[in-house]
Amino acid sequence: MKFTVERDVLADAVAWTSRAVPARPPVPVLAGVRITADTEGTVRLASFDYEVSARGEFPAEVDQSGEVLVSGRLLREIANALPHKPVTLSLEGTKVSVTCGASRFTLATMPVDQYPSLPELPEQSGTIDGATLQQAVAQVTSAASRDETLPILTGVRVEIEGSHISLLATDRYRLALRELEWKPSKSDISAVALVRAKTLGDTAKALGAGEVTVALSSGQGLDLIGFEAGGLVTTSLLMDGDYPAVRRLFPESSPITATVRTQDIIDATRRVALVAERNSSVRLAFAEGEVTLDAGQSDDAQASEALTAALEGEPITVAFNPQYLLDGLTALGSEYVRFGFTQETKPVEFVGVKEPGGEIAADFRYLLVPIRIAS
Repeated sequence: MKFTVERDVLADAVAWTSRAVPARPPVPVLAGVRITADTEGTVRLASFDYEVSARGEFPAEVDQSGEVLVSGRLLREIANALPHKPVTLSLEGTKVSVTCGASRFTLATMPVDQYPSLPELPEQSGTIDGATLQQAVAQVTSAASRDETLPILTGVRVEIEGSHISLLATDRYRLALRELEWKPSKSDISAVALVRAKTLGDTAKALGAGEVTVALSSGQGLDLIGFEAGGLVTTSLLMDGDYPAVRRLFPESSPITATVRTQDIIDATRRVALVAERNSSVRLAFAEGEVTLDAGQSDDAQASEALTAALEGEPITVAFNPQYLLDGLTALGSEYVRFGFTQETKPVEFVGVKEPGGEIAADFRYLLVPIRIAS
């Protein structure tokens, strides 16, 4: 095997495929990236950890076809460190030589015949704008759990009905819902899938803008989801289990609402949270015309800041985990945030609006459980 390609092309393909290389592989060959070059001038890279697979291909000047398996971690680090010049990879005995300008590396090969077969991409289910997918996934995964003791909550529930997709995630303390449109292959498609939040987030971010093909396996229940864009392909096993019925937690109405400029309350939260001790809260006291944020319950440090707010209803005071509050505010991506309250101890809904009293941007909703304030 021998081929030559531009450094950036190689680095991008290696970065994509090395995503599926496990940090602690159950068998040694899974630490590798499989490289296949054919005489038609195409090089294909692949990786697989039995749950997630990643494949990328690019055109190259192929002098000799062949297939090798080398360390994914080392190949990624080498590709990123190379100068911006053409790179030649060639198989020399049991070693792969990587030459770029005056730089030369050799990598040991692994037994490629022991590498598992990658799952095939399921039949195309539809397409979606990559930038829209990236934004939606980033908004929702902020609320997914990182606690592996409750693995089902580390996933994102994907609900598909015709041209409409709903993404849901929760860690029991907050809940995020994003609605978006796509172009399904069949107008009557109806499906539900549970995808690992980290996998979904990494994939959406890596695919970037442009049209993304989404594929779901069919038959007795869904077990595989795939994405394809610009020669990059990934598949992931779906998670098993019954996701809790969280959509019903969103209130039908909010008797008390308050609207604040989003960036102002983000900045204020970051400032007052500097004195919030570990696991303590930031309190928000809403009154007519303003909201006062304060934190710090000890004599060592305290902070407060008042902002302009448009309140409709009775004054109310709530307290939040500052990071969860910031996650929700940052995910909104709107000029103003409207808080919807039912009671001081009940979850608070965040929605984006363009101006106080303006129309709600109903495509993203965030629900956050307040921390009980000591009397």
